[in-house]
This record gives sequence, C-alpha cells and structure tokens, in this order.
Amino acid sequence: MKAEAPLGGAQRAAILLLTLGEQDAAEVLKHLSARDVQAVGSAMASLTNVSRDQVEKVLERLNDDMGRHTSLGVGTEEYIRKILVNALGESKAGGLIDRILLGRSSKGLESLKWMESRAIAEMISQEHPQIIALVLAHLEPDQAAEVIGYLPPRVRSDAVMRIATLDGVQPHALNELDEIMERQFSGGNTKKLKSASVGGLKAAANILNAMESSRENELMTAIRTHDAGLGGRIEELMFVFEDLGDLDDRSMQTLLREVPTARLVTALKGAEPGVREKIFANMSKRAADMLRDDLEVSGPVRLSEVDAAQKEVLGIARKLADSGAINLSGTGDELVA
Repeated sequence: MKAEAPLGGAQRAAILLLTLGEQDAAEVLKHLSARDVQAVGSAMASLTNVSRDQVEKVLERLNDDMGRHTSLGVGTEEYIRKILVNALGESKAGGLIDRILLGRSSKGLESLKWMESRAIAEMISQEHPQIIALVLAHLEPDQAAEVIGYLPPRVRSDAVMRIATLDGVQPHALNELDEIMERQFSGGNTKKLKSASVGGLKAAANILNAMESSRENELMTAIRTHDAGLGGRIEELMFVFEDLGDLDDRSMQTLLREVPTARLVTALKGAEPGVREKIFANMSKRAADMLRDDLEVSGPVRLSEVDAAQKEVLGIARKLADSGAINLSGTGDELVA
C-alpha cells in the first residue's frame, strides 16, 4: 500500500479548521495575516479524501485528542466561503474567496495575485505606464505596495498617480489586457472581468498606506511636487497612526481588544501624546497604568520597528473597518444613558 505523503503546515492547519465549526474556524482566521488566510484557504480548497489517519495525526501533533472522526472534504467550498465571510466581512472576503477558490486555475490578471511581488515587477516594468497602473490596481493593496517597491524609482510615483486617476475603464480594454497576460502564462480559459471599477483615489491611498513610511513619504512628496491638488486628494483618504486619536470610543475599545500588547507598546513609542491619551482613556485604569509602566521600562526601539508596529496596528484597524466592526471616520455613534 502506498504511503501517504507528509502534510505541510498549511495542509495541517486546513484539516484542523475543517474539524471545527464555522464560528470557531472564523475566530481562528481572524488572528491570521491575509497571506496566511490565503495559504490555509487554498489548502482547504484543495483537500480531497482526507483519511481518518491523517486527521488523527494532525490532532495528535496538536495534542488535542478529538476522538474518532470520519473523512473530510465534502462541501468544502461553501464552508470556506462562510468562515471567510464570518472572519473578514462580506466586502473584504469577496476578493479573497475568488483568489482562493478560483486562483488555482486562474490565468491572466488574476494569476498575478499568486505570484511573487518581485516577479510581477520584472514582468511589468517595461510595459506602458498605464498598463502598469491597471495591473497594480487589480492587486491587493499590500501586494501592490510590494510590487511598487521593486519597480524602478522613476516609475513609482507615476504609477500611483495613474492609479489615482483611473476612472471608467472600459471592460473590453480590461479584457484585452487580461488576454495579453494570459498569453504570457500560456494558460487556458479565464473568466472575463466583470467590473471596470478599478483604481481611483481610494485605491492609491490604500496602496500608499500599506508601504513603509519612508517610501510612502518619498512617493507623496513626488506626487505633491508633480500635482499638488492630486496629492492633497490622495492624502485626505489616507489613514495614518495619528488618525487613531480621532476614533470614537467604541471603535478604539474594539481595536485595542485585537492588538497584542507588545506590538501596542512598540507602536506607542513614536506616537503623538494625543494618541497615547486617547488609548489610555479607553482602557481600564489598571490596564492603562500597566501600559504606561511598559512604555517607561522598555528601552530604545529602532524607528523601523516602531514604523512596522504602527503599520500592523493600522492593518488591524482597516481589517476591522472593512468588516464593519469599527468606524475610521471618527463619527461613530456614542452610547448615551
């Protein structure tokens, strides 16, 4: 009898999630990064005929004896859809579901979402600037930000400006671009693009938000130098760490429940006093005192580490906003007696 191939980490995680209920699985996914959710979701989508022996080995490895289980793998697509929506919200989960369930056989533009950022940059760097902008607009903000980092410096700010001004792209033009990309992969049929709503000011702002602060500042300076009005409109839609001070109390409390204390301490090292006080005011006195103590006793931290921690907190905030859990506009409803 042929021995079963050893399972990878993503496959083991997928099997574990498939043994849980939808709500429990969704809770687990909330604590994973977007890339990890995609990896585990892809593994779940590809699982077929999982044997009892494989399940038991996974559970034994996790020291969680769950008794005797039957085979898994029935109706996994619907299950994946439900837990992703529960974990991320309808709007955020929509694109990720397509990437997981359709990405395995996707070609053209969709297939780029599964490529390494450096490889995408190498592929598009010699294309017309408008083509580069269209491609970047189809990627998730964090991936697009990575790709821009690998593009030649002279191309970066121009690409972001073109993304910001993309409006009313004709579907046939997008489908022609999709077919060009498909031919590069020598793939089979791909689904036709349904929407021409790509790019725009918010897309450009989201991509800039996902960048390291030094690169973000560099590109915003270049954009404002070239077109002050456009730079201002993009900046209005960007959400930076100092903006957390404008959150309503309920949103701040929800955010603080999701941020690991160690990362919050590092992020607050470079925070404005107003942001710190807003955070302290939305914690219990004991928790606020402990956080103050942690800030006092912690040593110097590199600026790059502070920036990374602040970006992580902002990423959690945007994820909560996408799911409707918090309001980033600072106009949330307050409770009254």
